Amino acid sequence: MATILVIDDDELVSRTLQRALKLYGYQVMVANSGAEGLQIARRHRPDLFILDIMMPGADGYQVCRQIRGDPLLTELPVLFLTAKAKDEDKIEGFRAGADDYLSKPFNMEELQLRVKAILRRMNPVKTVQQPPTEVVVGNVTLDCRTFKVMAPNGTALLTNVQFDLLYHLMSHADQVFNSQQLLQDVWDYPRDTGSPELVRAHIKNLREKIEPVPSDPIYIRTIQGHGYTFSSAATT
Repeated sequence: MATILVIDDDELVSRTLQRALKLYGYQVMVANSGAEGLQIARRHRPDLFILDIMMPGADGYQVCRQIRGDPLLTELPVLFLTAKAKDEDKIEGFRAGADDYLSKPFNMEELQLRVKAILRRMNPVKTVQQPPTEVVVGNVTLDCRTFKVMAPNGTALLTNVQFDLLYHLMSHADQVFNSQQLLQDVWDYPRDTGSPELVRAHIKNLREKIEPVPSDPIYIRTIQGHGYTFSSAATT
């Protein structure tokens, strides 16, 4: 049974989430501040954080950065559930290290689908075939053991979802994927679930980590009207 830690200063919201998620079979813990949530997380190490942004004291962005900076918690997925719905809020959330972002008001069934997809992605079914230790496309190398990507302009550590997205694109270099395909293939969301904004935000963050000029990408290219591709012909 997966354990979810809800961190939200609105007790009505957190208790409602607790009751609803328990009906789906999850064990749910609740904290009403970032500091309390981090204390609980370090004691019990949940499988997933559902995190509000607007909280007194440390806000959700700060809490997410603390999670990513804590060796005990850094690999655990974070889903922002918040009333902050502007694009710049979502970008800031992903920069802080979130895996997904859902705006309030929200549909409980969609939240459940996203939670299920995140947890399934974090615990993939093991196969007999061993995954490669690295993926190399042109002069970019993705290390599957350390979650680091090495490009001519430097080395960067990726979050889990950034790694999954880049691994998929590099493993299928020169193939074009639209946002809906990536939401299904990388995020494991059912069709018509999830937002293209989620893909755009993570593509933007990846470009900032590997592209010599993120505003004029040569590796992760946008094919207008079709989607994204990782170019095997790119050189710097």
